[in-house]
Amino acid sequence: MNNFEFKNPTKIIFGKDTIEKLTTEIPDNAKVLLLYGSGSIKKNGIYEQVKKALKSVVVIEFGGIPANPEYAVLMEALKIIKEQNITFLLAVGGGSVIDGTKFLSSAALYKGDTPWDILTSNTPTTKGMPFGTVLTLPATGSEMNSGAVITRKDTQEKLAMGGPGLFPIFSILDPQVIQSIPERQLVNGITDAFMHVLEQYMTYPAGAYLQDRFAEGILQTLIEIAPKVIDDPSNYIAASNFMWCCTMALNGLIQKGVPTDWAVHAIGHELTALYGIDHARTLAIIAPSHYKYNFEAKKQKLSQYAERIWNINEGSTDDKANAAIEKTEEFFNKLGINTKLSQYTGDYEGTAQKISGRFTERGWLGLGEHKTLTPSDVEKIVAMAY
Repeated sequence: MNNFEFKNPTKIIFGKDTIEKLTTEIPDNAKVLLLYGSGSIKKNGIYEQVKKALKSVVVIEFGGIPANPEYAVLMEALKIIKEQNITFLLAVGGGSVIDGTKFLSSAALYKGDTPWDILTSNTPTTKGMPFGTVLTLPATGSEMNSGAVITRKDTQEKLAMGGPGLFPIFSILDPQVIQSIPERQLVNGITDAFMHVLEQYMTYPAGAYLQDRFAEGILQTLIEIAPKVIDDPSNYIAASNFMWCCTMALNGLIQKGVPTDWAVHAIGHELTALYGIDHARTLAIIAPSHYKYNFEAKKQKLSQYAERIWNINEGSTDDKANAAIEKTEEFFNKLGINTKLSQYTGDYEGTAQKISGRFTERGWLGLGEHKTLTPSDVEKIVAMAY
């Protein structure tokens, strides 16, 4: 097991009817900017619950944060933060709203020339404006980590940011909220969480037995509850396990002491930026090709994954590893997720070269757990995913 440090300061408030606890979590003298997305919270009752809990503080609202938090939209919110002397941010939504709020938390205190530099400089944010979250869509784990991904339409870019100053102060997780989530988004959430685990697990053995078991437990639980959540989102046992799996998949715990990959995410972000494909679906497109291309480096963990997750115990290490890739793709397909880029767009020729060129331009010359994947390797992986 590798050396590591672990600190996660986010307070989790989990369970039924917990939104009302906002009353005791936000400072009495706070001036709050309430941030949300397309407005679905006004249709499912969450908005009313939040407003009722915030009646003792000054609240200004900003809605319309899109599914991939857009830089230009967030800059409008930043203007309000400055003009209205906002002191506390509250994200009510899924990963996109929370990610957008993290950017605003950083940008509100940023002293540089342009807030976009926060993303291009890769400089960790050590201090941001305090914020909390009310999770409405389990998927990204953003409610209990310090990372975010922001999209910029005018340049077709999707870049990551983060730092120790961007942990939520608190996050409220009420599993009842998933009852109003469309099936497509539920499927995306399951897929996103599944791939978050694989990015931290599907590398090479590091002697971190407990971390492997934590990761495998999340994967097994997602496989078990996926059909139950899709069939009946009001099933509270399934919903609560789904929500907690999504949080645990990316709150930092399972990556401690082990190597991590994240090449699938780096490539997938480019597909979203270019084609607007749902984030989770880009991961399902790239993962099978990535594992096949890097088979020799990953086959020991692939084989372990085959045995412990898919109960594949026959054959050689190579046989089990190959079967594990097939089972993963089959799992996504059963959820209704297509795993080929050509199933999303007819305009995919040249995509591999374009993405490879972007990595070269940015100086990203080493991806994957060994940091050895070059832009040329990326080009081949994307081409395999057509």
